[in-house]
Order: sequence, then C-alpha cells, then structure tokens
Amino acid sequence: MDGTVITLGGPWAEASGLDLLGVVCGSEGQLGVVTEAWLRILPKPEGARPVLVGFNSNEVAGACVADIIRAGLLPVAIEFMDRPCIRATEAFAKAGYPDCEALLIIEVEGSEAEISEQLARIRQIAMAHDPVEFREAADEDQAKRIWLGRKSAFGAMGQINDYMCLDGTIPVSSLPHVLRRIGEMSVEFGLDVGNVFHAGDGNMHPLILFDANKPGDLEKCEAMGAEILKLCVEVGGCLTGEHGVGIEKRDLMSVQFAPADMEAQMRVKDVFDPKWLLNPAKVFPLATSAARRAG
Repeated sequence: MDGTVITLGGPWAEASGLDLLGVVCGSEGQLGVVTEAWLRILPKPEGARPVLVGFNSNEVAGACVADIIRAGLLPVAIEFMDRPCIRATEAFAKAGYPDCEALLIIEVEGSEAEISEQLARIRQIAMAHDPVEFREAADEDQAKRIWLGRKSAFGAMGQINDYMCLDGTIPVSSLPHVLRRIGEMSVEFGLDVGNVFHAGDGNMHPLILFDANKPGDLEKCEAMGAEILKLCVEVGGCLTGEHGVGIEKRDLMSVQFAPADMEAQMRVKDVFDPKWLLNPAKVFPLATSAARRAG
C-alpha cells in the first residue's frame, strides 16, 4: 500500500492466471483503493413478466423454490416474503397481496415464447405444492403491483419495529429446513422474525424484530442473529451473500474458517497492504489479527 497505481482486468476478455480482480472486489476495502472501474452494459431483455404465488407454509414455499431450481429453471428473480412482512407491506403500500403465510414473486425474462414456456413450467411446479393463489401479471400495471410490496418491505417493517437485517447464504435445497429452524429460534428467543429475501440464490435476509429501548433486547437480538448465521454455515452456506463481513460478523469467521484458512487470507492482505493500513479491524477476529495490526 504505497500509492502505486495498477490496473486489474479491463474492458477485454478475462485474463488467465490469478484472479486478482476478484480478490480485490471481494476484499471489503482491505487491499487497495479503487479509483476507476469499467462496467459492462447489458442489453435489456426483450420482455419480462412476474407471477405471485401464495402458500400456507414457509416450508412449502421454500420447497417450491428448491423444486424450481432443481428443474433447471433460472428465473431472473425469486423473492420470498412471510406473513409478518406481507401484513406490514399491505398496511404500508397496499399492493393487494393475499393474506397467507408466505409468498413468492418469480420473474422470468426473454421473448414472449420463452416467457410463456418458463411460466408454464413454473405454474406446474407451484401447483404441485397446493398454493393458495397463483397470480400472473397481465400487463405492466399488474407487474408493478406485484413488485410494489416487495420493494416497500424494509421501509414497511421499519415503521412497526426496530430490526436487525441478516445476510446469510444457504444452498437452496436447505430452504425448508432453515426456515423451520428460524421459526423455532423465534420462539426460543422470544423475538419475532420477518423473512424477506432473494430465494433463488439462497441469500437470506431474516429481519429480527426487537425494541431498542428495552434493556437486553438488542443483545438478545444479536445472539439470535449469530445462531442463524451459524445455521447457514452448518447447512453448507456462508456468513454473507452481499453485505460483507465487516465488523458485525468478524467474530463469526471462525465458524466458517479454520485458523489455517484465515491465516492464508491474512497473508494475501500482507502482500497488498503490509502495514495493515486499510480497514485493519474488519473481517478478521481481533485476536486473530492482533499481531499484524500491532506491527
């Protein structure tokens, strides 16, 4: 970390050899300062259409997602919301969602023929799980109504409670089990949970509801959050999908990585940033990185 300007990647095909671009992008600002970036602009799809599918069980909704992915279908989006989120968003945005235990918003894109073929297969899979409603957008206005509640979910939940948003990622096949365990943890810790997340890639965002003005509630919320993240790792997932580790999850790194794994990661930082000037107290447990930060 001496001010040397380097270029990684670029507007050409991926270079062979070490993926330094990927290392820097995933480093959470620990290896260097990015001053410029090339972005690839993708053409808009010919068309896109969402469907809304309601279920009377979180686990059944999770099983439906797993079956869609298992069938080789790759919708551009599969979003999950459970009853607490559904009711909060209905009160806030009035999107017209069914009052059910869980719903999925599934969107596919492509030509009209491709969209129709994909949605027919998705409908067949969903019907095998006995949904309470299957609603396909007939026009742009209906499509916007289907997405309205999902896009309002975090703001809606914030109006009714303080909450902590998690970011663990799991194999899609584990969705039913993880959703069941989160429900059990909610009872064990005495804190409600609203689930709203990107189900298609297993990126969980449980919202643990608590009262910031009630002594001990935040600590109980953090303890429950740690248990959920440990569960994500236990089923073959990881601590984060898109939010990063930062400070909040650094002490959980030992749940996912053995000491030798973290040592290998810190040696990469040693090469890029020998004096540990950039974000030295992030990602790695403080006890693990103490000697390097002190040196």
